Amino acid sequence: MTIGGRGDEAARPLRLGMVGGGPGAFIGAVHRMAARLDGQFALVAGCFSADPARGRETGAALGLDPARVYPDFAAMARAEGRRPDGIQVVAIVTPNHLHAPVVRAFLGRGIDIICDKPLTATLAQARRLAASAGRAGVLVVLTHNYSAHPMVRHARAMVAAGALGAIRLVQAEYAQDWLAEPLEAGGHKQALWRTDPAQAGSGGALGDIGTHAFHLAGFVTGLAAEALAADLHRFVPGRRLDDNAHVMLRYAGGAKGMLWASQVATGCQNALRLRVYGTAGGLEWDQEAPDRLWFAPRAAPRQLITRAGPGAGPEAARASRLPAGHPEGYLEAFATLYAEAATAIRARRAGLPSDPASALPGIAEGVAGLAFVDACVRSSARGGAWVRLQP
Repeated sequence: MTIGGRGDEAARPLRLGMVGGGPGAFIGAVHRMAARLDGQFALVAGCFSADPARGRETGAALGLDPARVYPDFAAMARAEGRRPDGIQVVAIVTPNHLHAPVVRAFLGRGIDIICDKPLTATLAQARRLAASAGRAGVLVVLTHNYSAHPMVRHARAMVAAGALGAIRLVQAEYAQDWLAEPLEAGGHKQALWRTDPAQAGSGGALGDIGTHAFHLAGFVTGLAAEALAADLHRFVPGRRLDDNAHVMLRYAGGAKGMLWASQVATGCQNALRLRVYGTAGGLEWDQEAPDRLWFAPRAAPRQLITRAGPGAGPEAARASRLPAGHPEGYLEAFATLYAEAATAIRARRAGLPSDPASALPGIAEGVAGLAFVDACVRSSARGGAWVRLQP
């Protein structure tokens, strides 16, 4: 095992709490599996539901001490902050509108934070949270998990090393079909909050999956988007937030980009793809085949680079667990973020400098994601006019 922190068998697991992730919540279970995979965290407390009874059921199913399963997150922050064996880290896996108040509740207790994306429901909330986190001095990690795939790390290293030359074009897309029908009208839990502006914020598919595509494009290329023109649309009658987004992007340095995010693309399951083209070559990566990266050098045959195979560099190796030919995927990438977060948290608590090679997304990436959503909403409201992103 090569990810920083996983080889230290003497390190005791960090005490982890969770807010959200109760019955019917998909992402909470993913966080719990990711936290366990490398033995760096032990879940010891939680507030799993706004319904205390359902929260207690989840705590019992997870084998937690009933005294550490809380009826609300504020009570949890107070109690765990006072305990000598209180949680050291909290995972926040609630709907978007609760991210900001939950993060604030734990910031003041010196508890490090792993928060699902987007950081908050609005850009204004994200900016205020960034200021609060800076004063508190704790680590806030944002789970843009796709950036932790080994071949994404390799692609990033190739771009940084100049293998593509000067970047000209960035194409990112994230297509799903699970909201092609009005599931929210039938009470579907995940559809209900993701299509509700009061809980999700101003972006529907844009905020839910478009922010992933936007972060991935910037992560691999190292480019900052400066302006965009967006067309947001609601195809399902009665839906209150976008279920499809087309966005044109202008990056610093002159590169151009296009981003498509849709949850009504019939036949698509989790089709996140990134293509980057420069003066010397191009790269293609597909989340549904995550161990493969295509590299097309200019005037030469295309090359397939595979995880743990010939040509995969040290950045990919650090994020790999298995030998070549044994597929790694979504959960492993999620777990890589958790393992890297554990290393960074241990360093912060020991007063040591952070790893300069760390690629953990955090507050800055969270604010950038909300700036992207905000700019898209403003642009679409103006008929797709070009607007500048507010950094």
